[in-house]
Amino acid sequence: MPTTYKTLKGTSEGLYKEKGSKFIGIAIKCEDEEEAKELLAKWKNDHHQARHLCYAYRFGIKKDIYRVNDDGEPSNSAGAPILGQIQSFDLTNVLIGVVRYYGGTKLGVGGLINAYRTAAKEAIEHGNIIEEVVKDRFELYFDYADMPLIMDTVKESDATIQQQKFENDCYLKIAIKIEASDVLLAKLETFVSLKIEKIGTF
Repeated sequence: MPTTYKTLKGTSEGLYKEKGSKFIGIAIKCEDEEEAKELLAKWKNDHHQARHLCYAYRFGIKKDIYRVNDDGEPSNSAGAPILGQIQSFDLTNVLIGVVRYYGGTKLGVGGLINAYRTAAKEAIEHGNIIEEVVKDRFELYFDYADMPLIMDTVKESDATIQQQKFENDCYLKIAIKIEASDVLLAKLETFVSLKIEKIGTF
């Protein structure tokens, strides 16, 4: 299993223009389909006057979870070229969308492939490619009374807190280096109210 992978930090954009049509590429780190749906809904809302929002994503350290969408463009003229750029840069855990504002002139399948590929490439090149360490990911559910000590234990372990909710029933989503996860889990097992679910390793 790989111990590192390449992905993006933050959001970046690219722009390609052809015969009056404008193609805006948007690239962002994204780790699952649920997050991708939320981002795509936001982009669609932000660009509600655009004719198309085509996209591709790839997830997982094995790079085996992926999807392409042509959003009404001719088959394989948009999503596949976008995915091709994700593959060219050897990225995973990324989502790239390309918004098209139609300029009134048809580009043909070859022209569309070039446009979507170029907009995706520009978005990646304008971004910040980083190397991430593969980590174990966990969800923690516990009573509020245990919150201070559990938080101390998690912080001492050098885990990254990705999400948190503190109410009567508390919730943490954490990521920790694989070699450190067993030690943390052993410490957390002392808390009676705590339920731990492993999300995965990526």
